Amino acid sequence: MAQTDILLTKEPAPQTVPACQLPRKLYDVARNTGAHTSSGLATSGFRTAKYLLDEWFQNCYARYHQAFADRDQSERQRHGSQQLAAGTHALAQRTQQDSTRKVGGRLQDTHGWKSELQRQVEELVSETEQLLAQKQRLGNALDATAGPLSILTHQPAGPGPRPGPSPSSTWTTESGQEAELIRNIQELLKRTIMQAVSQIRLNREHKETCEMDWSDKVEAYNIDEACCRYNSQSTDVQFYPHSATFEESASTPETWAKFTQEHLYRAERERLASVNLRNLIDCILQDTSEDLRLQCDAVNLAFGRRCEELEDARHKLEHHLRKTLREITDQEHNIAALKQAIKDKEAPLKVAQTRLYQRSHRPNVELCRDAAQFRLMSEVEELNLSLAALKEKLLEAEQSLRNLEDTRMSLEKDIAVKTNSLFIDRHKCMAHRAHYPTVLQLAGYQ
Repeated sequence: MAQTDILLTKEPAPQTVPACQLPRKLYDVARNTGAHTSSGLATSGFRTAKYLLDEWFQNCYARYHQAFADRDQSERQRHGSQQLAAGTHALAQRTQQDSTRKVGGRLQDTHGWKSELQRQVEELVSETEQLLAQKQRLGNALDATAGPLSILTHQPAGPGPRPGPSPSSTWTTESGQEAELIRNIQELLKRTIMQAVSQIRLNREHKETCEMDWSDKVEAYNIDEACCRYNSQSTDVQFYPHSATFEESASTPETWAKFTQEHLYRAERERLASVNLRNLIDCILQDTSEDLRLQCDAVNLAFGRRCEELEDARHKLEHHLRKTLREITDQEHNIAALKQAIKDKEAPLKVAQTRLYQRSHRPNVELCRDAAQFRLMSEVEELNLSLAALKEKLLEAEQSLRNLEDTRMSLEKDIAVKTNSLFIDRHKCMAHRAHYPTVLQLAGYQ
């Protein structure tokens, strides 16, 4: 119902019948005013169904206003709905296109890693086959060394005791060295075979690891490829409400890439180790075959020289002895120089360590890891490395000196008994040494 002040301020509505055709009649406007009136209070429930004319007009105006407001609100809502629908459609298209691009990028990454894994597997397979061939060569070479050792084992003895300061001879010295060389080579070949077997096992293990990773990459690639083909017009899509959650075991792009990188790195490391081992096997077989043949030739040459020109052989041994003595002298000077060099490094090391010790007493924040501190620490490390290298070189020099001393003693003994070995060298030993294996057999090719 309209309020009282509105009823008082509004003009009466115009009549459908002109006023001039009706008798004039004055109406008093009903007023419910005053502080003590019953308007809107206890008597509001007892009013009649009659409404004042102004109230009727006001009610119509309220309906008009409400209809206009509802239409306006509905129009705004409809316009907003259309904008929202268009915006969400465009957003869905953009997000789907972006997701498709992301999946496509993932396909490229997966394909790249898959290709790298496949290449690594093929290289490991090829490398393992080549290493197996090298292992076979090692076995052939090991079998070939049994012949020279058998020749030395069944070498006939001399006609009797040989007079002289020593019962040994050049042949026994050379043959002893040859026997020792053969045993060392056999041990080396056995160790190398075991190393090759271990490397083959590692190659196969890493090949299987790469194959498993490659298989996972292929499966993931096929899944992503199928996902990349999906669009809003696809008929084989459906709702999966719980799919928009991350699995607890899901990896991150960093861990995913690192996982394959680790496999490739380890596989490549083992492949390079296998390549290095094959090269090492080549060098070992070449060196051992050459060493054995050289040693065999040295023994045969020693036999021939002693048989043909025993005196010349003695002079040559004396010449080698003199050179050995000179080398011993030079090596002794070298050892003295190394010891002096080690002693010379003590003062700089003391200085650097003292500086570090003094600087460690700097107070509070002054105890800083500054450039000077790092340089002093690197200086100490460099000096320690230099001392270690010099000491190692000193040990090598001392070992070389001991070897030279052993050689000198051997030469002196050989010179003393040279004449006594002529008969045994010529008539007993040379016939057996004619059955020595060839270089190809010692290298494992036959």
